[in-house]
Order: sequence, then structure tokens, then C-alpha cells
Amino acid sequence: MTSRRRLEALFTAVADRELTPSAAADELASMPFRDLSYARVDTHRELRQGASEAILGQGKTPEQVAGIALALADAGASSVLVTRADAIEHELARTVWVERAPLEKRGNVLIISAGTSDGPIVHETRIRAELLGTEVTVHEDVGVAGLHRLAAVLPDLPDADVVVVIAGMDGALASVIGGLAACPVIGVPTSVGYGSARHGETALHAMLSSCADGLAVVGIDDGLGAGTVAARIARRAAR
Repeated sequence: MTSRRRLEALFTAVADRELTPSAAADELASMPFRDLSYARVDTHRELRQGASEAILGQGKTPEQVAGIALALADAGASSVLVTRADAIEHELARTVWVERAPLEKRGNVLIISAGTSDGPIVHETRIRAELLGTEVTVHEDVGVAGLHRLAAVLPDLPDADVVVVIAGMDGALASVIGGLAACPVIGVPTSVGYGSARHGETALHAMLSSCADGLAVVGIDDGLGAGTVAARIARRAAR
């Protein structure tokens, strides 16, 4: 049962006098978050924002990750996603997930990456956007070093509700797409590169200073954030 349905069932039980207001209040008090001592799990995030809390696996023990995942599942999360995990389901993205209640697909997200090395962030973004109920199309390795490769992407631009551009090095692809797309564009700078790429800082600064005024930017390697924002935009646009 999802968080919203659980809440509705609780209110219905009170209205039908199957549950006392006092008992309902006790249950409500435990709903917003679950205190596991090592984590306070936000079990109401999906109810508030339409996207369940994702678990950053990095820095957590397998037992902690499992405990948080079980708390989210028990609270009715439609899906439970773990990123940057050592236990691998999607090897490239280092992401594992369980989808208990797939959301109805609404809205189109187009993901474009500059190079094959951006793949881990591409698929972290894709998985998150798909779990949040959007159709996702991916075009990889179409960066500005061979700009003619972008020709295959252009037919998909008009149907996109939002475009996510993932690029390291100089991050120039975000400006190119930002100047072509009619929908919002989200730039994701990646830590791909060497020398003056500075682990993604150069791409980040380039995207932030882009002259394409329809471009917004998330942090370096933040595929999770980009996928979440993209799904929210796409699903609203498709209402």
C-alpha cells in the first residue's frame, strides 16, 4: 500500500469507527519518519513530493542500507532505489532498486550524453526518471568532438518534455542542446576528464555560464537529482 493510500485507509477507518481517533493519532505520529537510530528515514517524501526517498549506498553498511530500504518499503514507497551501491543490479550505474508499485508513465524525458564515459551518470538519471513514472529515451556519445553525431538526436527533441544533457570535459554539449530545444534543459556536469577538467569543475562552470537561457544545472555527477527534477517537469507537462 502506498503512503497516500495508507493515509486514506487510516482516515476511512476513523470515519467508519473501526479505529479510534487516539489510535489514529498514534499511527500518524510514526508516519512522517522512521527513527532507526543510525538514520531518520523520511517516509512521507513521496506523499509530499511525488518521489520516494532514495538511499545513497556510499558510506553505509549493507545492514544500514537494508534497514532503510525495509523502512521505506514498509511505509508504502512505490519504489526503493539505492545509488552508489556495492551490491550491483545495474553495474555501470552502481544502482539497485525494487519497484513494488510501478507508476503510470506520463511525460517524455530525453537524455543525451557527450561521451561513453558519462554512462554511469546517464543510467543513474535514466533509472530514477523511469522509476518516477516517465518514458525515457537515451542517446549516448554525441558530444561536440563529433557534432555531426547529433543529427540522430534532433528528431527526438520536439517530443521531449524535458532534456537532460550529461557531459564532462568542457561541458559544451549542454549549451548546444540548450540553444536547440524548446523545452527545459537540465545540464549535468560529470567528473569525466583530466588536467584542467578539474574533476567536473570546468564543465560545471561552463554550464553555469552558458548563454543558452533555457538551461538549468545540477551538481557534478548528480544523476539522481537530474532524474528527479526531469521526471517532475515531464509529468506535469503531460497532465
